[in-house]
Amino acid sequence: MEVLLVTWLLSGCMVWGGGTSGSSTVHLHKAKDQDGRCIYSFVVPSASEASCADPGEAMAAIGALQQESNAQRLELESARARLALLEKLVEQLHGSQAGRGPSLSLVGLLQREVGSLKREQAQRDSQVSRLESTISNLLQDKSALEEDKRQLEEEKGELGRRLEASTQAMAQLRASQCPQAGELPSSRDSLRTSREVSKWDTESLDYQELKSELMEVSASHLFQGSPSPSHPGTETEELDCGQLVWVGEPMTFRRAETIAGKYGVWMKDPEPVSPYTRETTWRIDTVGTDVRQVFEYDDADQFVKGYPSKVHVLPRSMESTGAVVYRGSLYFQMRKSRILAKYGLKTEVITVQKVLPNAGYHGQFPYSWGGYTDIDLAVDELGLWVIYSTENAKGAIVLSRLDPETLEIEQTWETNIRKQSVANSFMICGSLYTISSYSSPEATVNFIYRTSTGTSAPLSIPFENRYRYSSMIDYNPTERKLLAWDNFNMVAYEVKLSKM
Repeated sequence: MEVLLVTWLLSGCMVWGGGTSGSSTVHLHKAKDQDGRCIYSFVVPSASEASCADPGEAMAAIGALQQESNAQRLELESARARLALLEKLVEQLHGSQAGRGPSLSLVGLLQREVGSLKREQAQRDSQVSRLESTISNLLQDKSALEEDKRQLEEEKGELGRRLEASTQAMAQLRASQCPQAGELPSSRDSLRTSREVSKWDTESLDYQELKSELMEVSASHLFQGSPSPSHPGTETEELDCGQLVWVGEPMTFRRAETIAGKYGVWMKDPEPVSPYTRETTWRIDTVGTDVRQVFEYDDADQFVKGYPSKVHVLPRSMESTGAVVYRGSLYFQMRKSRILAKYGLKTEVITVQKVLPNAGYHGQFPYSWGGYTDIDLAVDELGLWVIYSTENAKGAIVLSRLDPETLEIEQTWETNIRKQSVANSFMICGSLYTISSYSSPEATVNFIYRTSTGTSAPLSIPFENRYRYSSMIDYNPTERKLLAWDNFNMVAYEVKLSKM
Protein backbone atom coordinates (compact mmCIF):
# COMPACT_ATOMS: atom_id res chain seq x y z
CA MET A 1 0.00 0.00 0.00
CA GLU A 2 2.95 2.39 0.80
CA VAL A 3 4.64 1.72 -2.62
CA LEU A 4 1.36 2.40 -4.36
CA LEU A 5 0.96 5.58 -2.39
CA VAL A 6 4.47 6.76 -3.31
CA THR A 7 3.91 5.91 -6.94
CA TRP A 8 0.63 7.78 -6.82
CA LEU A 9 2.34 10.80 -5.26
CA LEU A 10 5.17 10.63 -7.79
CA SER A 11 2.77 10.46 -10.67
CA GLY A 12 0.78 13.32 -9.27
CA CYS A 13 3.84 15.46 -8.87
CA MET A 14 4.92 14.72 -12.43
CA VAL A 15 1.48 15.64 -13.69
CA TRP A 16 1.54 18.79 -11.76
CA GLY A 17 4.99 19.45 -13.11
CA GLY A 18 3.90 18.80 -16.63
CA GLY A 19 1.17 21.32 -16.20
CA THR A 20 3.59 24.22 -15.52
CA SER A 21 5.40 26.33 -17.95
CA GLY A 22 8.02 24.84 -20.24
CA SER A 23 10.79 26.29 -18.16
CA SER A 24 9.87 24.14 -15.19
CA THR A 25 12.00 21.08 -14.68
CA VAL A 26 12.14 18.11 -12.38
CA HIS A 27 15.36 17.41 -10.58
CA LEU A 28 15.86 13.74 -9.62
CA HIS A 29 18.52 12.65 -7.12
CA LYS A 30 19.71 9.14 -6.35
CA ALA A 31 21.61 8.29 -3.14
CA LYS A 32 22.03 5.67 -0.42
CA ASP A 33 20.62 6.06 3.01
CA GLN A 34 22.37 5.12 6.21
CA ASP A 35 21.21 1.52 5.87
CA GLY A 36 22.60 1.25 2.33
CA ARG A 37 19.24 1.33 0.58
CA CYS A 38 18.85 3.25 -2.66
CA ILE A 39 16.64 6.30 -2.27
CA TYR A 40 15.31 8.43 -5.13
CA SER A 41 14.35 11.96 -4.49
CA PHE A 42 13.09 14.67 -6.78
CA VAL A 43 12.33 18.31 -6.71
CA VAL A 44 9.31 19.79 -8.42
CA PRO A 45 8.65 23.43 -8.38
CA SER A 46 5.19 24.27 -7.03
CA ALA A 47 3.05 26.49 -9.12
CA SER A 48 1.02 27.72 -6.18
CA GLU A 49 3.36 27.43 -3.26
CA ALA A 50 6.29 29.66 -2.66
CA SER A 51 7.88 27.24 -0.31
CA CYS A 52 7.50 23.55 0.76
CA ALA A 53 5.00 22.53 3.28
CA ASP A 54 5.84 21.17 6.65
CA PRO A 55 6.66 17.40 6.51
CA GLY A 56 4.31 16.81 9.43
CA GLU A 57 1.33 17.93 7.39
CA ALA A 58 2.17 15.46 4.59
CA MET A 59 2.33 12.60 7.03
CA ALA A 60 -1.01 13.67 8.47
CA ALA A 61 -2.53 13.58 4.99
CA ILE A 62 -1.00 10.18 4.33
CA GLY A 63 -2.35 8.90 7.67
CA ALA A 64 -5.83 10.16 6.82
CA LEU A 65 -5.63 8.43 3.48
CA GLN A 66 -4.53 5.21 5.15
CA GLN A 67 -7.39 5.43 7.65
CA GLU A 68 -9.90 6.02 4.86
CA SER A 69 -8.41 3.08 2.96
CA ASN A 70 -8.68 0.85 6.02
CA ALA A 71 -12.25 1.96 6.58
CA GLN A 72 -13.07 1.23 2.97
CA ARG A 73 -11.36 -2.16 3.26
CA LEU A 74 -13.35 -2.95 6.41
CA GLU A 75 -16.56 -1.88 4.70
CA LEU A 76 -15.63 -4.04 1.71
CA GLU A 77 -14.96 -7.01 3.93
CA SER A 78 -18.20 -6.38 5.77
CA ALA A 79 -20.02 -6.08 2.46
CA ARG A 80 -18.40 -9.29 1.29
CA ALA A 81 -19.46 -11.06 4.50
CA ARG A 82 -22.93 -9.69 4.25
CA LEU A 83 -23.09 -10.67 0.58
CA ALA A 84 -21.91 -14.18 1.44
CA LEU A 85 -24.54 -14.36 4.16
CA LEU A 86 -27.18 -13.10 1.79
CA GLU A 87 -26.11 -15.60 -0.85
CA LYS A 88 -26.32 -18.37 1.74
CA LEU A 89 -29.74 -17.17 2.84
CA VAL A 90 -30.87 -16.94 -0.79
CA GLU A 91 -29.62 -20.46 -1.42
CA GLN A 92 -31.42 -21.69 1.69
CA LEU A 93 -34.53 -19.79 0.66
CA HIS A 94 -34.39 -21.21 -2.85
CA GLY A 95 -33.80 -24.65 -1.46
CA SER A 96 -36.74 -24.31 0.95
CA GLN A 97 -39.07 -22.98 -1.74
CA ALA A 98 -37.90 -25.51 -4.23
CA GLY A 99 -38.50 -28.30 -1.75
CA ARG A 100 -41.72 -26.87 -0.43
CA GLY A 101 -43.38 -26.14 -3.77
CA PRO A 102 -43.39 -29.74 -5.04
CA SER A 103 -44.26 -30.90 -1.56
CA LEU A 104 -47.26 -28.63 -1.39
CA SER A 105 -48.26 -29.62 -4.92
CA LEU A 106 -47.88 -33.29 -4.10
CA VAL A 107 -49.89 -32.91 -0.90
CA GLY A 108 -52.68 -31.21 -2.84
CA LEU A 109 -52.68 -33.99 -5.40
CA LEU A 110 -52.72 -36.60 -2.67
CA GLN A 111 -55.59 -34.86 -0.90
CA ARG A 112 -57.59 -34.71 -4.11
CA GLU A 113 -56.84 -38.35 -4.80
CA VAL A 114 -57.92 -39.32 -1.27
CA GLY A 115 -61.18 -37.39 -1.74
CA SER A 116 -61.79 -39.11 -5.06
CA LEU A 117 -61.08 -42.51 -3.51
CA LYS A 118 -63.48 -41.75 -0.65
CA ARG A 119 -66.23 -40.82 -3.11
CA GLU A 120 -65.60 -43.96 -5.12
CA GLN A 121 -65.64 -46.01 -1.91
CA ALA A 122 -68.98 -44.45 -0.91
CA GLN A 123 -70.38 -45.25 -4.36
CA ARG A 124 -69.12 -48.81 -4.14
CA ASP A 125 -70.60 -49.16 -0.65
CA SER A 126 -73.95 -47.89 -1.96
CA GLN A 127 -73.78 -50.29 -4.92
CA VAL A 128 -72.89 -53.16 -2.64
CA SER A 129 -75.81 -52.27 -0.33
CA ARG A 130 -78.22 -52.16 -3.27
CA LEU A 131 -76.82 -55.41 -4.61
CA GLU A 132 -77.19 -57.11 -1.23
CA SER A 133 -80.78 -55.83 -0.98
CA THR A 134 -81.54 -57.11 -4.48
CA ILE A 135 -80.00 -60.49 -3.70
CA SER A 136 -82.04 -60.70 -0.50
CA ASN A 137 -85.24 -59.88 -2.39
CA LEU A 138 -84.41 -62.42 -5.07
CA LEU A 139 -83.76 -65.08 -2.47
CA GLN A 140 -87.10 -64.31 -0.84
CA ASP A 141 -88.83 -64.45 -4.22
CA LYS A 142 -87.07 -67.73 -4.96
CA SER A 143 -88.21 -69.16 -1.66
CA ALA A 144 -91.78 -68.02 -2.31
CA LEU A 145 -91.69 -69.47 -5.83
CA GLU A 146 -90.37 -72.75 -4.54
CA GLU A 147 -93.16 -72.88 -1.98
CA ASP A 148 -95.71 -72.05 -4.69
CA LYS A 149 -94.22 -74.75 -6.90
CA ARG A 150 -94.51 -77.28 -4.10
CA GLN A 151 -98.13 -76.30 -3.51
CA LEU A 152 -98.86 -76.48 -7.22
CA GLU A 153 -97.41 -79.96 -7.39
CA GLU A 154 -99.64 -81.03 -4.51
CA GLU A 155 -102.64 -79.36 -6.12
CA LYS A 156 -101.84 -80.93 -9.46
CA GLY A 157 -101.85 -84.37 -7.89
CA GLU A 158 -105.09 -83.66 -6.06
CA LEU A 159 -106.71 -82.25 -9.20
CA GLY A 160 -105.64 -85.31 -11.14
CA ARG A 161 -107.27 -87.55 -8.57
CA ARG A 162 -110.41 -85.44 -8.62
CA LEU A 163 -110.52 -85.45 -12.40
CA GLU A 164 -110.26 -89.22 -12.43
CA ALA A 165 -113.03 -89.50 -9.83
CA SER A 166 -115.16 -87.02 -11.79
CA THR A 167 -114.65 -89.03 -14.97
CA GLN A 168 -115.82 -92.15 -13.19
CA ALA A 169 -118.82 -90.25 -11.84
CA MET A 170 -119.58 -89.05 -15.37
CA ALA A 171 -119.50 -92.58 -16.66
CA GLN A 172 -121.85 -93.71 -13.91
CA LEU A 173 -124.23 -90.83 -14.64
CA ARG A 174 -124.34 -91.66 -18.32
CA ALA A 175 -124.95 -95.31 -17.52
CA SER A 176 -127.72 -94.66 -15.01
CA GLN A 177 -129.18 -91.60 -16.84
CA CYS A 178 -130.87 -90.21 -13.69
CA PRO A 179 -129.43 -91.76 -10.54
CA GLN A 180 -130.23 -90.68 -7.01
CA ALA A 181 -127.67 -88.61 -5.17
CA GLY A 182 -127.11 -91.44 -2.71
CA GLU A 183 -125.93 -93.71 -5.52
CA LEU A 184 -122.95 -91.53 -6.37
CA PRO A 185 -120.48 -91.68 -3.49
CA SER A 186 -117.53 -91.32 -5.84
CA SER A 187 -119.03 -88.14 -7.30
CA ARG A 188 -119.62 -86.75 -3.85
CA ASP A 189 -116.07 -87.59 -2.87
CA SER A 190 -114.76 -85.98 -6.04
CA LEU A 191 -116.42 -82.70 -5.07
CA ARG A 192 -115.03 -82.54 -1.55
CA THR A 193 -113.05 -79.59 -0.19
CA SER A 194 -109.66 -78.96 -1.83
CA ARG A 195 -107.54 -76.17 -3.03
CA GLU A 196 -107.96 -75.05 -6.63
CA VAL A 197 -105.32 -74.01 -9.14
CA SER A 198 -103.41 -71.08 -7.65
CA LYS A 199 -101.83 -67.89 -9.01
CA TRP A 200 -104.46 -67.49 -11.77
CA ASP A 201 -102.74 -70.30 -13.68
CA THR A 202 -103.68 -69.86 -17.35
CA GLU A 203 -102.10 -73.20 -18.22
CA SER A 204 -104.97 -74.95 -16.41
CA LEU A 205 -107.77 -73.37 -18.48
CA ASP A 206 -108.49 -76.56 -20.39
CA TYR A 207 -108.76 -78.51 -17.16
CA GLN A 208 -111.00 -75.91 -15.57
CA GLU A 209 -113.33 -75.89 -18.57
CA LEU A 210 -113.50 -79.69 -18.57
CA LYS A 211 -114.18 -79.63 -14.84
CA SER A 212 -116.88 -77.00 -15.39
CA GLU A 213 -118.62 -79.17 -17.96
CA LEU A 214 -118.40 -82.25 -15.71
CA MET A 215 -119.79 -80.33 -12.77
CA GLU A 216 -122.54 -78.90 -14.92
CA VAL A 217 -123.73 -82.37 -15.89
CA SER A 218 -123.58 -83.69 -12.34
CA ALA A 219 -125.29 -80.59 -10.93
CA SER A 220 -128.20 -80.86 -13.34
CA HIS A 221 -128.94 -84.36 -11.98
CA LEU A 222 -127.98 -83.99 -8.35
CA PHE A 223 -129.81 -80.80 -7.44
CA GLN A 224 -133.52 -80.99 -8.11
CA GLY A 225 -134.67 -78.09 -5.97
CA SER A 226 -135.17 -79.66 -2.55
CA PRO A 227 -135.59 -76.95 0.08
CA SER A 228 -132.75 -76.51 2.56
CA PRO A 229 -132.89 -73.16 4.34
CA SER A 230 -130.64 -72.86 7.35
CA HIS A 231 -133.41 -70.91 9.11
CA PRO A 232 -136.71 -72.56 7.99
CA GLY A 233 -138.91 -70.13 9.86
CA THR A 234 -137.46 -66.96 8.26
CA GLU A 235 -138.25 -65.23 5.01
CA THR A 236 -136.95 -62.21 3.16
CA GLU A 237 -139.33 -59.34 2.58
CA GLU A 238 -141.41 -59.54 -0.58
CA LEU A 239 -140.38 -57.27 -3.41
CA ASP A 240 -142.35 -56.25 -6.42
CA CYS A 241 -139.46 -56.84 -8.81
CA GLY A 242 -139.94 -60.36 -10.15
CA GLN A 243 -137.80 -63.21 -11.42
CA LEU A 244 -135.15 -63.22 -14.14
CA VAL A 245 -136.57 -64.49 -17.45
CA TRP A 246 -134.20 -63.13 -20.12
CA VAL A 247 -130.58 -61.98 -20.55
CA GLY A 248 -129.62 -59.95 -23.62
CA GLU A 249 -126.46 -60.04 -25.71
CA PRO A 250 -123.33 -58.56 -24.13
CA MET A 251 -122.43 -54.95 -24.91
CA THR A 252 -118.66 -54.31 -24.73
CA PHE A 253 -117.58 -51.08 -23.05
CA ARG A 254 -113.82 -51.42 -23.15
CA ARG A 255 -110.88 -53.83 -23.10
CA ALA A 256 -108.08 -54.05 -20.56
CA GLU A 257 -104.63 -53.06 -21.80
CA THR A 258 -102.32 -55.47 -19.95
CA ILE A 259 -102.19 -59.10 -18.80
CA ALA A 260 -103.23 -57.92 -15.32
CA GLY A 261 -106.66 -57.26 -16.82
CA LYS A 262 -107.38 -60.79 -18.07
CA TYR A 263 -109.57 -61.14 -14.96
CA GLY A 264 -111.11 -58.28 -13.04
CA VAL A 265 -114.18 -56.53 -11.69
CA TRP A 266 -115.95 -53.32 -12.72
CA MET A 267 -118.91 -51.78 -10.96
CA LYS A 268 -121.19 -48.83 -10.30
CA ASP A 269 -122.79 -47.84 -7.01
CA PRO A 270 -126.57 -48.50 -7.12
CA GLU A 271 -127.02 -46.16 -4.13
CA PRO A 272 -124.25 -43.58 -4.49
CA VAL A 273 -123.42 -40.91 -1.93
CA SER A 274 -121.80 -37.53 -2.57
CA PRO A 275 -119.48 -36.80 -4.31
CA TYR A 276 -120.26 -39.89 -6.40
CA THR A 277 -123.13 -40.39 -8.84
CA ARG A 278 -124.70 -43.33 -10.63
CA GLU A 279 -122.35 -42.61 -13.52
CA THR A 280 -119.21 -43.01 -11.39
CA THR A 281 -117.47 -46.25 -12.35
CA TRP A 282 -114.77 -48.29 -10.63
CA ARG A 283 -112.48 -50.92 -12.08
CA ILE A 284 -109.96 -53.39 -10.57
CA ASP A 285 -107.53 -55.59 -12.53
CA THR A 286 -107.19 -58.71 -10.39
CA VAL A 287 -104.38 -60.73 -11.97
CA GLY A 288 -101.49 -60.77 -9.48
CA THR A 289 -100.58 -61.57 -5.90
CA ASP A 290 -100.79 -58.00 -4.56
CA VAL A 291 -103.97 -56.44 -5.98
CA ARG A 292 -104.41 -52.94 -4.49
CA GLN A 293 -105.19 -50.43 -7.27
CA VAL A 294 -108.78 -49.27 -7.74
CA PHE A 295 -109.33 -47.03 -10.79
CA GLU A 296 -112.09 -44.44 -10.45
CA TYR A 297 -113.85 -42.81 -13.43
CA ASP A 298 -116.21 -39.84 -13.13
CA ASP A 299 -118.51 -41.00 -15.92
CA ALA A 300 -119.03 -43.61 -18.63
CA ASP A 301 -117.15 -41.56 -21.23
CA GLN A 302 -113.99 -41.45 -19.12
CA PHE A 303 -114.37 -45.15 -18.43
CA VAL A 304 -114.64 -46.03 -22.11
CA LYS A 305 -111.66 -43.82 -23.01
CA GLY A 306 -109.61 -45.16 -20.13
CA TYR A 307 -109.01 -41.84 -18.33
CA PRO A 308 -109.31 -42.44 -14.58
CA SER A 309 -109.96 -39.39 -12.42
CA LYS A 310 -108.33 -41.08 -9.44
CA VAL A 311 -106.46 -44.23 -8.48
CA HIS A 312 -107.03 -45.61 -4.99
CA VAL A 313 -104.30 -47.76 -3.41
CA LEU A 314 -105.86 -50.10 -0.88
CA PRO A 315 -104.10 -50.44 2.51
CA ARG A 316 -104.47 -54.23 2.21
CA SER A 317 -104.35 -56.36 -0.93
CA MET A 318 -107.59 -57.99 -2.06
CA GLU A 319 -108.40 -61.41 -3.47
CA SER A 320 -110.68 -62.71 -6.22
CA THR A 321 -113.22 -60.86 -8.37
CA GLY A 322 -115.88 -60.68 -5.66
CA ALA A 323 -115.65 -56.97 -4.75
CA VAL A 324 -118.63 -54.57 -4.94
CA VAL A 325 -119.28 -50.85 -4.42
CA TYR A 326 -122.31 -49.92 -2.33
CA ARG A 327 -123.32 -46.65 -0.62
CA GLY A 328 -119.93 -44.99 -1.15
CA SER A 329 -117.80 -47.89 0.06
CA LEU A 330 -115.84 -50.69 -1.55
CA TYR A 331 -116.44 -54.12 0.01
CA PHE A 332 -113.79 -56.77 -0.64
CA GLN A 333 -112.11 -59.90 0.73
CA MET A 334 -108.58 -59.50 2.09
CA ARG A 335 -106.00 -61.72 0.45
CA LYS A 336 -105.44 -65.20 1.90
CA SER A 337 -108.06 -64.70 4.61
CA ARG A 338 -111.78 -64.95 5.35
CA ILE A 339 -111.80 -61.30 6.44
CA LEU A 340 -114.24 -58.92 4.76
CA ALA A 341 -113.28 -55.24 4.59
CA LYS A 342 -115.19 -52.01 4.06
CA TYR A 343 -113.10 -49.27 2.42
CA GLY A 344 -114.45 -45.70 2.33
CA LEU A 345 -113.84 -44.38 -1.18
CA LYS A 346 -114.08 -40.77 0.02
CA THR A 347 -112.03 -41.15 3.21
CA GLU A 348 -109.64 -43.70 1.64
CA VAL A 349 -109.42 -45.78 4.83
CA ILE A 350 -110.68 -49.21 5.85
CA THR A 351 -113.51 -48.49 8.29
CA VAL A 352 -114.66 -52.03 9.11
CA GLN A 353 -113.03 -55.48 9.12
CA LYS A 354 -115.02 -58.61 9.88
CA VAL A 355 -114.24 -62.32 9.82
CA LEU A 356 -116.77 -64.38 7.83
CA PRO A 357 -117.19 -67.37 10.19
CA ASN A 358 -116.06 -70.77 8.86
CA ALA A 359 -115.88 -69.51 5.27
CA GLY A 360 -113.54 -71.34 2.92
CA TYR A 361 -110.92 -69.14 1.27
CA HIS A 362 -107.91 -69.10 -1.05
CA GLY A 363 -108.95 -72.03 -3.23
CA GLN A 364 -111.09 -74.16 -0.87
CA PHE A 365 -114.49 -73.49 -2.46
CA PRO A 366 -114.08 -71.38 -5.61
CA TYR A 367 -116.31 -71.25 -8.66
CA SER A 368 -115.48 -73.76 -11.38
CA TRP A 369 -113.06 -71.44 -13.16
CA GLY A 370 -110.86 -71.05 -10.07
CA GLY A 371 -109.29 -67.67 -9.37
CA TYR A 372 -109.65 -67.96 -5.55
CA THR A 373 -113.30 -66.99 -5.94
CA ASP A 374 -114.28 -68.60 -2.63
CA ILE A 375 -115.97 -65.46 -1.30
CA ASP A 376 -118.19 -63.43 -3.64
CA LEU A 377 -119.96 -60.22 -2.55
CA ALA A 378 -123.15 -59.10 -4.29
CA VAL A 379 -125.72 -56.28 -4.19
CA ASP A 380 -129.40 -56.35 -5.15
CA GLU A 381 -132.65 -54.58 -4.26
CA LEU A 382 -132.46 -55.95 -0.71
CA GLY A 383 -128.91 -54.85 0.04
CA LEU A 384 -125.52 -56.48 0.56
CA TRP A 385 -124.91 -60.24 0.29
CA VAL A 386 -121.99 -62.65 0.48
CA ILE A 387 -121.83 -65.98 -1.39
CA TYR A 388 -119.42 -68.62 -0.07
CA SER A 389 -119.18 -72.16 1.37
CA THR A 390 -117.99 -73.90 4.53
CA GLU A 391 -116.68 -77.26 5.70
CA ASN A 392 -120.02 -78.01 7.33
CA ALA A 393 -121.84 -77.26 4.07
CA LYS A 394 -119.45 -79.63 2.26
CA GLY A 395 -118.97 -77.26 -0.65
CA ALA A 396 -122.62 -76.22 -1.12
CA ILE A 397 -123.28 -72.52 -1.58
CA VAL A 398 -123.95 -70.65 1.65
CA LEU A 399 -125.70 -67.31 1.30
CA SER A 400 -125.65 -64.58 3.97
CA ARG A 401 -127.22 -61.16 4.09
CA LEU A 402 -124.91 -58.55 5.66
CA ASP A 403 -125.41 -55.28 7.50
CA PRO A 404 -123.52 -52.83 5.23
CA GLU A 405 -122.54 -50.67 8.19
CA THR A 406 -121.02 -53.35 10.44
CA LEU A 407 -120.67 -56.38 8.13
CA GLU A 408 -122.50 -58.43 10.74
CA ILE A 409 -124.47 -61.38 9.34
CA GLU A 410 -128.21 -60.70 9.50
CA GLN A 411 -129.44 -64.01 8.05
CA THR A 412 -127.95 -67.12 6.44
CA TRP A 413 -129.17 -69.79 4.03
CA GLU A 414 -127.45 -73.02 3.06
CA THR A 415 -128.42 -73.96 -0.50
CA ASN A 416 -128.23 -77.30 -2.24
CA ILE A 417 -126.19 -75.97 -5.16
CA ARG A 418 -122.57 -77.01 -5.06
CA LYS A 419 -120.37 -73.95 -5.50
CA GLN A 420 -117.68 -75.64 -7.56
CA SER A 421 -120.29 -76.91 -10.01
CA VAL A 422 -121.18 -73.42 -11.27
CA ALA A 423 -119.09 -70.76 -13.03
CA ASN A 424 -120.47 -67.71 -11.24
CA SER A 425 -123.53 -66.32 -9.45
CA PHE A 426 -125.39 -63.08 -8.68
CA MET A 427 -128.36 -61.83 -6.65
CA ILE A 428 -131.64 -60.32 -7.93
CA CYS A 429 -134.54 -59.47 -5.60
CA GLY A 430 -133.32 -61.77 -2.84
CA SER A 431 -132.81 -64.77 -5.16
CA LEU A 432 -129.52 -66.38 -6.10
CA TYR A 433 -128.84 -67.16 -9.79
CA THR A 434 -125.97 -69.28 -11.08
CA ILE A 435 -124.20 -69.55 -14.46
CA SER A 436 -123.45 -72.96 -15.96
CA SER A 437 -120.12 -72.25 -17.70
CA TYR A 438 -117.55 -69.47 -17.76
CA SER A 439 -116.33 -70.20 -21.31
CA SER A 440 -119.05 -71.80 -23.38
CA PRO A 441 -120.69 -69.36 -25.83
CA GLU A 442 -123.98 -71.16 -25.17
CA ALA A 443 -123.93 -71.11 -21.38
CA THR A 444 -127.10 -70.71 -19.36
CA VAL A 445 -128.41 -69.24 -16.15
CA ASN A 446 -129.01 -72.73 -14.80
CA PHE A 447 -130.28 -72.41 -11.21
CA ILE A 448 -132.26 -70.12 -8.95
CA TYR A 449 -132.37 -70.28 -5.15
CA ARG A 450 -135.19 -68.27 -3.55
CA THR A 451 -134.41 -67.08 -0.05
CA SER A 452 -138.10 -66.28 0.43
CA THR A 453 -138.98 -69.99 0.32
CA GLY A 454 -135.62 -71.66 0.83
CA THR A 455 -136.04 -73.67 -2.38
CA SER A 456 -134.01 -74.02 -5.58
CA ALA A 457 -135.06 -74.80 -9.12
CA PRO A 458 -133.32 -75.42 -12.45
CA LEU A 459 -133.39 -72.75 -15.17
CA SER A 460 -132.30 -72.58 -18.78
CA ILE A 461 -131.90 -68.92 -19.68
CA PRO A 462 -129.30 -68.41 -22.46
CA PHE A 463 -126.18 -66.55 -21.38
CA GLU A 464 -123.42 -65.72 -23.90
CA ASN A 465 -119.74 -65.78 -22.93
CA ARG A 466 -118.70 -63.80 -25.98
CA TYR A 467 -114.99 -63.75 -25.22
CA ARG A 468 -114.91 -67.26 -23.70
CA TYR A 469 -113.76 -66.50 -20.12
CA SER A 470 -116.15 -64.77 -17.74
CA SER A 471 -114.48 -64.23 -14.38
CA MET A 472 -116.99 -61.82 -12.79
CA ILE A 473 -120.75 -61.32 -13.07
CA ASP A 474 -122.69 -58.90 -10.82
CA TYR A 475 -126.14 -57.36 -10.89
CA ASN A 476 -126.77 -53.60 -10.67
CA PRO A 477 -130.31 -53.14 -9.29
CA THR A 478 -130.53 -49.47 -10.30
CA GLU A 479 -129.66 -49.99 -13.96
CA ARG A 480 -131.21 -53.48 -14.08
CA LYS A 481 -128.15 -54.81 -15.85
CA LEU A 482 -125.57 -57.54 -15.37
CA LEU A 483 -121.99 -56.26 -15.41
CA ALA A 484 -119.35 -58.85 -16.36
CA TRP A 485 -115.63 -59.23 -17.04
CA ASP A 486 -115.03 -61.57 -19.96
CA ASN A 487 -111.41 -62.32 -20.92
CA PHE A 488 -109.99 -58.74 -20.75
CA ASN A 489 -113.35 -57.22 -21.80
CA MET A 490 -115.79 -55.26 -19.65
CA VAL A 491 -119.32 -56.02 -20.85
CA ALA A 492 -122.93 -55.45 -19.74
CA TYR A 493 -126.16 -57.42 -20.31
CA GLU A 494 -129.72 -56.12 -20.36
CA VAL A 495 -132.11 -58.27 -18.32
CA LYS A 496 -135.87 -58.73 -18.05
CA LEU A 497 -137.77 -59.68 -14.93
CA SER A 498 -141.26 -61.11 -14.62
CA LYS A 499 -143.62 -60.91 -11.68
CA MET A 500 -143.10 -63.64 -9.14
